[in-house]
Amino acid sequence: MAKKRQGDLSALLGYAGERRGLTFLGLTLSAIAMAAGMVPYICIWLVVRDLVAVAPDWGSAGAIAGYGWVAFAFAVAGIVVYFGALMCTHLAAFRTASNIRKQGMAHLMEAPLGYFDSNASGLIRNRLDGASAETETLLAHNLADIVGTVTMFVAMLVLMFVFDWRMGVACLLAAVISVAAMFSMMGGKNAELIAEYQASQDRMSKAGTEYVRGIPVVKVFQQTVNSFRAFKEAIDDYSAKAGYYQGSICRIPQSVNLTFTEGAFAFLVPVALLLAPKALASGDLAGFVTNFAFYAVFSAIISTALAKIMFAAGGMMLASTALDRIRPVMDAPVLDVAQSPDMPQGNGIAFKDVSFTYEGASEPALDHVSFTVEPGQTVALVGPSGGGKTTAASLIPRFWDVTSGTVEVGGVDVRKVDPHVLMDQVAFVFQDNRLFKTSILENVRAARPEATREEVEAALAAAQCEGIIAKLPQGIDAKIGTGGTYLSGGEQQRVALARTILKDAPIVVLDEATAFADPESEVLIQKAFAALMRGRTVVMIAHRLPTVVGADKIVVLDDGSVAEEGTHDELVAAGGLYARMWADYNKAVQWQVSTDGEV
Repeated sequence: MAKKRQGDLSALLGYAGERRGLTFLGLTLSAIAMAAGMVPYICIWLVVRDLVAVAPDWGSAGAIAGYGWVAFAFAVAGIVVYFGALMCTHLAAFRTASNIRKQGMAHLMEAPLGYFDSNASGLIRNRLDGASAETETLLAHNLADIVGTVTMFVAMLVLMFVFDWRMGVACLLAAVISVAAMFSMMGGKNAELIAEYQASQDRMSKAGTEYVRGIPVVKVFQQTVNSFRAFKEAIDDYSAKAGYYQGSICRIPQSVNLTFTEGAFAFLVPVALLLAPKALASGDLAGFVTNFAFYAVFSAIISTALAKIMFAAGGMMLASTALDRIRPVMDAPVLDVAQSPDMPQGNGIAFKDVSFTYEGASEPALDHVSFTVEPGQTVALVGPSGGGKTTAASLIPRFWDVTSGTVEVGGVDVRKVDPHVLMDQVAFVFQDNRLFKTSILENVRAARPEATREEVEAALAAAQCEGIIAKLPQGIDAKIGTGGTYLSGGEQQRVALARTILKDAPIVVLDEATAFADPESEVLIQKAFAALMRGRTVVMIAHRLPTVVGADKIVVLDDGSVAEEGTHDELVAAGGLYARMWADYNKAVQWQVSTDGEV
């Protein structure tokens, strides 16, 4: 465990970059500040010694004022130096958290887009943003407190045994019991509970994001939070772990810890009663009273020192678990970039004996799939749900890389094409396109930031968005989302199509882009498709078979394999899976409920 924490600390300091030195400077200043803070206690002992020595002639103790000024000077100096220490550690901590976020985002920019399908945005945000924030407490406060507290304990041990080792042992006993209680809470197997607690927090964050996105469905069907089982189970799991740790693990040790640290003086009294008769007999009553007064005052700071240790240890554990949550993001797979990338020659697509298995899956999503899409052709991927259509389409722009075989664009393996070049070659339209909370102009211009206003307007016109723009007072400058304009699903899809048209990529991938559109919007979207598909190589995924009747070729995927391929007429005549699907579609179109309730 000690090696792991040392490794975690090294990892954190590695993110600090050029400000790493500020951390060490801050720790040094913290130790100096804590050492300076011990001087006033020595001054108290000196004051008591002088007063007892001249009692009851207090006025003859002339050095008392000097001791007071020395104590005041060191107390102020300790505060100032500690302030400087925290300034240094905070600057380093903020830079560390910032670098974690920046490096995490930079790493995610190199991850395949498919990674974001299997990792919820709420989970990634919680890991990268929330966990990095938790490291600030350790680096900004806890490390300085750890070093300062260690310095304090070294000074305490020296002072405890300098004046009267027996009273020192009495004070130290309370500290030993307290440290044992804290270790029982945070050490051993209980450290694993903290990790489980943080993991349950991650699951709750992920489920919470999914639940918020599903609120419209919940409200439509008049359900409660209990209807979203994953969210409820995540909350219950988090609540159970938090309650168990606080109630079953921490309650008794924390009670013991507080009792003995706050009552350290109680250990001192019995020792003093045992030593008092000997002091009277030896005539050193003044020295005994002086030492007792010192330890009585000194015992009060034990609870402060131990509290700092407890919070610092807690900070170490939180930082360790935070790093454990950050690492999956930093370890996300990245797209391999060829050292000498090749340039695609043309816009044709070829799947050659392609197999692909999702991480953790036992069965391949695609199994030895081969088909070609000639330049300028429109090829439709159809088949039962789960057949591998979306998976196949996602391999073209390298959302994932194939497990075996090759996917070629322009005669070149997509893995040998520079990712930026590949992204320029391929545009994609999804079922559920997201628009940014900015103007329609900037939403469309996201596809090509250097595009002029006139080019954006032309793309919107080609995407059949003129009616949308006409009804908005601010036109294409209207802001979308909170505090702005809300568009219907079909309208959002057309704006997204305008973005794809503006990109002007020679290859277009359409993933059931009319799935959520109303009939009127679907007609307009189909017109937009005509403009988008003109002169381009198109791969389209469709469940509504009438949309693919005019395709140059139809590839039927079933259970991850190519069941058949050909034109609509050829496949219907073949009497295979496509023919059965076409017959089922025609039955569904003719289906109706009669007035007597019969089908």
